[in-house]
Amino acid sequence: MINDSFKRFIQMMVLLALQMLVFNHIHLGGYAPPLVYVALLLYIPLNAPRVPNLIWAFVMGLLVDITNTTPGVGAAAMTVAAMCQPTLLKMMMPRDATDTISPSYASMGVGNHMRYAAILIAIHHIVYFMLDFFSFHDVGEFFLYALSSYALTLVLVLLMERMRS
Repeated sequence: MINDSFKRFIQMMVLLALQMLVFNHIHLGGYAPPLVYVALLLYIPLNAPRVPNLIWAFVMGLLVDITNTTPGVGAAAMTVAAMCQPTLLKMMMPRDATDTISPSYASMGVGNHMRYAAILIAIHHIVYFMLDFFSFHDVGEFFLYALSSYALTLVLVLLMERMRS
């Protein structure tokens, strides 16, 4: 338990540092930056307790909100995505997988892991940009920001996972 918490803390600090120092300064076509900190949720195993994971997600989102001056947007998006993560992971894990396996290309297969990442990142980004824009006044701009950030985030997260495995 303590080892898992320490590991999650290190993952959180590395992703937060990458987000603040690198990814906040990358803009695809001048639009939204990639939000790679959502990758923290991708590594949570199936048997992990739900409440601590919600707290980790909320804290990660809150730290990103503090550094990006987006009050509550990241925290809400991470919390909603963390609520969906266990169900989504159950759907994507192979039937014969044990509960202690961490999600990865090796444990889920490349296709299932890519779908898992794509859906979880999509949930996060939909909530994030709906709260960030908080109106449908300019729907085109909303979709441009959300889709450009989603595409870049997905590519970067999958590349990070490839390097990790």
